[in-house]
Amino acid sequence: MKKAIWIFILVVLAGLSGLIYYKYFFVFGEGVKAGELNYMVRKGVVFKTYEGKLIQSGFRSSSGKTAGTGIQSYEFEFSVVDKAIADSLMLCSGRDMELHYKEYKGTLPWRGFSRYVVDKIISIDESRYPKTQISPGN
Repeated sequence: MKKAIWIFILVVLAGLSGLIYYKYFFVFGEGVKAGELNYMVRKGVVFKTYEGKLIQSGFRSSSGKTAGTGIQSYEFEFSVVDKAIADSLMLCSGRDMELHYKEYKGTLPWRGFSRYVVDKIISIDESRYPKTQISPGN
């Protein structure tokens, strides 16, 4: 009887471990988003995390009950774990860029508020804004 209880406990613990891994650590999807970086901030009470928003503009076509075409924008909110990437993004507000991200099923407080975590900057369009240098202390 004791052996059966221990086996049951081990099976339940293994199942819970698998669910926790799937929810918080398994990369559900990954891809690239392109748009204009709206903001990049560091915020939080206990865990200071880097949060940003990318504005993706596009055209809306007539479909269903809505008539006409027009410009519409989508907001892509994301978190950044790597401080070096976050610092680079903080200097690039307003620029067009492509960011690689990973999507998780759940959020962790030390990873950020979003299920989408940017892990790489693919490109930054410098044509509208020339690259500026900021000296320390300014």
